[in-house]
Amino acid sequence: MGAAAPVVFDSPHSGFAWPADFAPIAPADAIRTTCDAHVERLFAGAPGAGATLIAATFPRAYIDVNRAVSDIDPALIDGPWSDALLPTDYSRRGMGLIRRDALPGVPMYPSPLPVAAVRARIDRWYAPYRARLAALIDERHAAHGAAWHVNCHSMKSRGNAMNVDAGAVRPDLVISDRRGTTAEAGLTARIVGWFTLRGYRVQANDPYQGGDLVRSFGDPSRGRSSVQIEINRALYMDEATTEPHAGFTPLQEDLTAFAQVLGQWARESAERARG
Repeated sequence: MGAAAPVVFDSPHSGFAWPADFAPIAPADAIRTTCDAHVERLFAGAPGAGATLIAATFPRAYIDVNRAVSDIDPALIDGPWSDALLPTDYSRRGMGLIRRDALPGVPMYPSPLPVAAVRARIDRWYAPYRARLAALIDERHAAHGAAWHVNCHSMKSRGNAMNVDAGAVRPDLVISDRRGTTAEAGLTARIVGWFTLRGYRVQANDPYQGGDLVRSFGDPSRGRSSVQIEINRALYMDEATTEPHAGFTPLQEDLTAFAQVLGQWARESAERARG
């Protein structure tokens, strides 16, 4: 076990245990493509490096904790919504808080969802996950005077019609900090450099800039850095079956090494901040 580090890893999209009220019409194999399969396993070495790891158990296709609670397509709700709805481009592309399509042209539901059902998803799943992640980051910040958050995802090897980079071949990794706003200066470049030296093809903030979790928890002015990492699924699994292949273990080992070095960087950063 490594020395305690002010680092929290979270995997919000790797769960696939269906809640009892989840009744989509989309085929399960199509819904499975929305899941960041095995990402929590890839980062399983993080606790041994002194970091904390949290992962959602429910599908992001049921409710997406990496979206703002207001990011809802009004057409997906059957009835008036008491709060302001502020759908973003994610909702317009069918990937908001409540997902419209599993894949391009493959709808999730036959009709809009009752207001009470959407509220229940927020209260029972979305809010508790966000609250737990916030508490973990607060605990690390209180203990160390700083906290680093790594939001962990996987991406298709090629963008589809629901993505901003439709048809594009993607790199091995994308590291994002909402274009320099959610992490301390130089952190994202340092992470990109570390993975590049390990032989990976890495891009920063392209095609992903970071979702609502890094936006919510990244505040460099308060000693809180948040970055998003997207991992190309072809590196570690068969994208058609979601079964891990021979690349899984080497990638998992590299991510464990990354957790170890990130923990050391975070401890050193916290010490500098304390003066």
